[in-house]
Amino acid sequence: MAKKKRQRISYVLPLASTPGGHRLGVNGLAFDQERSILYTGGRDGVVCGWDLNIDAQNESGDKRSTTTFRKQVQAHTHWVNDILLVKNNLGVVSASSDVTVKLWRPHGHGQESAYTIGSHSDYVKCLTTPDTNANWVASGGLDHRICLWDLAGGGSTLDINVRKAEADDVVKGSVYALKAKGSMIASGGPEGVVRLWDVKSGKSISKFVGHTDNVRDLLISEDGDTILSASSDQTIKVWSLTAGRCLHTLTMHNDSVWCMYSDDPNLAVFYSGDKSGLVAKTDTRRAMEIEEGVSVAVCQEHDGIARVVPAGGSIWTATSSSSVNRWRDVNTELDVETPPPTPRNNRSDSTVSHTESEDSEPKTNGTATPKIPHNAILRLTNTAIHPGHKRSTSLANHSVTNLRKASEAIIAADDLSLVVPIRGQPAETIEGQNGLIKHHMLNDRKRILTLDTAGEVVLWDLLKCVPIKSFGRRHLDEVVPEVNSTESVANWCAVDTKTGKITVMLEENYAFDAEVYADEIDIPEKIEFREDQRINLGKWVLRNLFSTLLDEEIKRDEVYRRSLRVNKNPSISGTSTPGLRPNAPTRIAMPAVAGATPMVSPGTETTPKANGFAPHTPGLAIGAATPGHHLGHTQSVNTPGSATLSPTTEVPLDKRISRHSQAPEQDTDYFSTPAPAPAQPDPENKEASSAAADTALPSNPASPTEEKKKSGIFGKKNFMIGFQKKAPRPSTDAPKTPAVTASDDKDTSDAASSKSSENANGEHKGPHVPHIEDNFYGVIQRMRHEYDEHLEHKPEEPLPAGITPSLPVETPVLRPPPHTLVIIQEDNPESGGLADQYRGEIGSFGREGEVDTLEKIAPMWLGELLLKNQIPLKDTVKVSFVLHPFEDSLPSIASPDGNARLNANRMLRVKKILAYVAERIEAPPALAAPAAGPANRLRPEEYLELYCQGIKVDPNTTLATLRVHIWRTGGDVVLYYKSNGKKELRMPHPSEVPTKEESMEGTGVGGG
Repeated sequence: MAKKKRQRISYVLPLASTPGGHRLGVNGLAFDQERSILYTGGRDGVVCGWDLNIDAQNESGDKRSTTTFRKQVQAHTHWVNDILLVKNNLGVVSASSDVTVKLWRPHGHGQESAYTIGSHSDYVKCLTTPDTNANWVASGGLDHRICLWDLAGGGSTLDINVRKAEADDVVKGSVYALKAKGSMIASGGPEGVVRLWDVKSGKSISKFVGHTDNVRDLLISEDGDTILSASSDQTIKVWSLTAGRCLHTLTMHNDSVWCMYSDDPNLAVFYSGDKSGLVAKTDTRRAMEIEEGVSVAVCQEHDGIARVVPAGGSIWTATSSSSVNRWRDVNTELDVETPPPTPRNNRSDSTVSHTESEDSEPKTNGTATPKIPHNAILRLTNTAIHPGHKRSTSLANHSVTNLRKASEAIIAADDLSLVVPIRGQPAETIEGQNGLIKHHMLNDRKRILTLDTAGEVVLWDLLKCVPIKSFGRRHLDEVVPEVNSTESVANWCAVDTKTGKITVMLEENYAFDAEVYADEIDIPEKIEFREDQRINLGKWVLRNLFSTLLDEEIKRDEVYRRSLRVNKNPSISGTSTPGLRPNAPTRIAMPAVAGATPMVSPGTETTPKANGFAPHTPGLAIGAATPGHHLGHTQSVNTPGSATLSPTTEVPLDKRISRHSQAPEQDTDYFSTPAPAPAQPDPENKEASSAAADTALPSNPASPTEEKKKSGIFGKKNFMIGFQKKAPRPSTDAPKTPAVTASDDKDTSDAASSKSSENANGEHKGPHVPHIEDNFYGVIQRMRHEYDEHLEHKPEEPLPAGITPSLPVETPVLRPPPHTLVIIQEDNPESGGLADQYRGEIGSFGREGEVDTLEKIAPMWLGELLLKNQIPLKDTVKVSFVLHPFEDSLPSIASPDGNARLNANRMLRVKKILAYVAERIEAPPALAAPAAGPANRLRPEEYLELYCQGIKVDPNTTLATLRVHIWRTGGDVVLYYKSNGKKELRMPHPSEVPTKEESMEGTGVGGG
């Protein structure tokens, strides 16, 4: 059987509304010359379009209008590494580290989002197409593949594996650079080899070896014979396909060369940018030899140049900054200024840039003839002479021996000076936005601190999806202690800020692990919660994110059930119901009344009602355990040496559990919500009933014979501490079924019986059952099949609603912003990551098309949560601890064999432990003298105290928090209880008081 694909649901917290732009660095640039539109792709996963408002053919350098924002799309969930224009510049293709290649049509109507045309199994680094009218685009990635994708949506037309296609052993094979021309594609990667491939056959044509580091970019001439390659080895090599070798090695850069650009058919003019931020323009049109060409330092950025694109007499640069700068281009056809005859006048400040007007070409010595400054010239090769000295033999001989540091050039025999780029300041800047770059999850798992690119620290609410407070420009680590709380909550989500925003990710295996007490949450609505009621964080968030979808599903379900009854019984008509006006509403929403039973009249459909059973978490009990020599784990699982006071049911992890499915174990759970009285045993199920009785706790001390029989599964010396159960409150909602034991192999639990007609794949075993899809719609299919069975076997009874959503008391209303983005991703076994399946804002979930899409894409576990109020059942995580009286001031609760080791749910509060202690040290009600005054109404936490490591523990502290923040070590947690004197407690008889030596021994830390 094929492995089930893992699905993830993510939601992105919306930031403050901004006019548009990137929040993180920009990696891609593309210019639409016909429409004067600049496209940018950023590390925030966004692709933006900008109206330059210029004449693209104008190269006069005249001032231009300010660039304006056009539109943008959140195309990816990770960095955009490259973009290019296709389909006559009507489409923008983007390659991302989210392993996808997407196409966005910014000029199409209704094309607001980008759609996937291909995917890799690792980061996609580069893109290429032979021309803007081609019907395919090629992508290269870190998965060693070069893929050709059909722009019409036909998928992959060619797949080249660089490592497998080569006869020699290619150690690396990742593709960082691609360039296509005609039927040929050139590729480059970490091994420093330029490889040529035939587009039609996918076979290798040739390869050029010469670089000593990663090949970062490639250019191919119009005739396909000349290839330029830029490398991290600080060189640009010129290759000839006809000659089959390297013709020239250009060394004008003194750092890794990251990018190049040229629109010259012969590559005689090209731009290059390096890691240091230097942008160079090289012109060899008037040179007989390439060494005689001119290479000019145009500008200097503060960060490495990711992309450079000329447009209308300007140069646009993309760096790790969220802003994009425009620099005025340089006319390389001008003469080069002759350097001073003597080097005696050294520069006192070599970092000062030229101060010539940005409105004119550079001038020399105030003359009217513009020339290129001599200290902006870069030497093309190690043997090249300075252009200003090419007619001077003496100077030429001197210049051969000159050296150049990073961004430096020798312009005279003895004159060593820094290269000063011609453009000192950008002519225009497209300002970026502030994006999040760092975060810290707080202990309560509900809040998170973030740091943005401006240095501002903000506190966010992950549940409400809104910011709480800004702390201004401060260090993140300084703010954490100010807002963090001393508590321990299980992890229920993963958080990242790699796109400049907070993305919260939930998966089935951990989304429902965290719980918080209802009296600790902050909600505007006044809801009466039960005492010590807990709320599941993952369930709470998902229920509110998809509330609009749930409302629409309820409406659809009502319409379906009405039409189903009409089809089954033609006499029933939804529009001719007696006593109902033609335009009467189908239902009137009324406030739910706690404990009320819905009234159903014959012949009508019941509206969906919430799964209204008292919510609680199973396993909230303290159990006795035998001493353990080594117990270093926080999570305690029932073993032959550890017995809980509450028998639990072992249900496979893939089973589902609803709130009412937990009812069978309530009658034996000391700290759970009281359950209804157990039903009388069924004579036909005598064996199962007796099996449950064998493991249930006795209400009175067991006889030695019975004790001996029951101690088999826990060890001979184990003694089950008995206690008197409180009378259960009557309930008409909970099913009256006998408790299910751990040794019962039959599907007698409520969770199992709810799926007794299904097999492991979620399909029904009964006859004539359609295939159940493994998605959200599969839950709807199952409900509709149940409707059919109901009408077949009970046609006269009203058709009950199959949708049972959670009550507000379980999932209070949060109202997240409607622009909150939700992303559903699926793990492709052939992919190195999760691929997007759906992207949409929660405000659009009620639309007709969105509902249908979500039903097909959303996972089944989300459908079971929303429609059935069911979450995956997992083993309860427990904490083992030992209880001792403080300095023997109170009686011990240890068993006769001295065992005081217990375990309980990690979410158990200290006040429940104190109640456990109070029940065992106080006199039975029948023997205790009646207390006078209000003392008899004191709760246990009011007259008892619990200490750990000498610290008094707050009654609302959980066991998990106590272990992590107070105990802070391995083994069993050792706790001491004492009285604060507010209530008089019965002391042990003097004959029962141990001696001093025995008392000293009894206070030692151990397993009991």
